[in-house]
Amino acid sequence: MKRWYGKVLGFIAGWLLMRHPAGGLIGLLIGHAFDSDWFRRPAHDAYDVLGLDNDASDSEIDLAYRRLMAQYHPDRMTGAAPELLEQAQKRAAEINRAYDRIKKQRGGR
Repeated sequence: MKRWYGKVLGFIAGWLLMRHPAGGLIGLLIGHAFDSDWFRRPAHDAYDVLGLDNDASDSEIDLAYRRLMAQYHPDRMTGAAPELLEQAQKRAAEINRAYDRIKKQRGGR
């Protein structure tokens, strides 16, 4: 379910702060921006790192993690140039962090 409380709180806060209906409208727009994650940094989204949507199942997450780690694991790059090995290490670390973050978020499931 989409979040809605940012819109309500924004509307009330805007109306009360500006004491005018236009303040409620401005607050509503700001609340909508927060509810829609306009201010989130998508570059660090764990699901994007794994190439998945936010509603992916646990099995899809595990499969994507295994597939990417099989591709980027530094041990599979034994004969590669040092630059490629360093890039693979960075990418593998990024994939591990994203997977750990998702598993931590879903720990309650």
